Amino acid sequence: MRFLVYEHLTAAGPDDGSSMYREGRAMRDALAADLRAIPGCELVESNADLAFVIAPETGGILEERVSFFRRSCPVLAPRADALALTADKLRLAEHWTRLCVPTPATRSAEACVRADRSSVLKPRDGAGSCETVFLCEGEAVPEEQRTDSFVLQDFVPGQPVSVAFLVGPRQTVPLVPCFQRLSDDGRFQYRGGSLPIPDPLAARAVAIGRRAIDVVPGLLGYVGVDLVLGDAGDFVIEINPRLTTSYIGLRALCADNLSERMIAIARGEEMPPLRWNLGRITFGSDGTVTAEKT
Repeated sequence: MRFLVYEHLTAAGPDDGSSMYREGRAMRDALAADLRAIPGCELVESNADLAFVIAPETGGILEERVSFFRRSCPVLAPRADALALTADKLRLAEHWTRLCVPTPATRSAEACVRADRSSVLKPRDGAGSCETVFLCEGEAVPEEQRTDSFVLQDFVPGQPVSVAFLVGPRQTVPLVPCFQRLSDDGRFQYRGGSLPIPDPLAARAVAIGRRAIDVVPGLLGYVGVDLVLGDAGDFVIEINPRLTTSYIGLRALCADNLSERMIAIARGEEMPPLRWNLGRITFGSDGTVTAEKT
């Protein structure tokens, strides 16, 4: 089988030194290595049997790139409507709220002169924590961000966690949840993560993550969910309908080939439970991995 792997930032030009570029390159290289390990498979740049698209949601890039590649070959990605919904943080938060999925209160930043409570100001369609900042109650919203292109989301204290799922027409398989490491400067820059997490927290993460994706029709393939587990409750923050950096740590802990399993589940094949190695994995956003035996 012939696979095409497209990662938007590395395809667009040379290394610009940004953390998003490093994350994109790390995801691309990890996925490509796993696809090459599938017997009888090869990576190509055209005439593929199946394409994988890694791109930020910002400005509709992910949706546009998936649509572009679908003109020439199948793409392992969600439907266009699912991509559009998950890319829009305000629409998604409103959707979850209507369906009683716990998520922080989210409103447009348009006409918000000051934060009415502790909030996170972020682009409505952002990725990689770009232009994201914590605002204290009463703190001014920068004038250039008082637009409908930005949202204010209630800040909820707790442990940032991600949980990914392999989604297909017959199975939705949760992967091992990961702790997230975020910068402590109020900008929530992603630094990587570690896994596994304690079983009680993992169960909570999988439960709320599954609730979040179950109400979004059209998801397919690898789907990441960001959430916060807190003493006052657990909250879903956003969905990434594509490969996420956590894949780097997950593939290091998994005894099976995650890409092979993702393809099989997306095709509707019933698959046995994944096998996971013992130990602990710490990974950076640049693709570095440290394994600790237990």
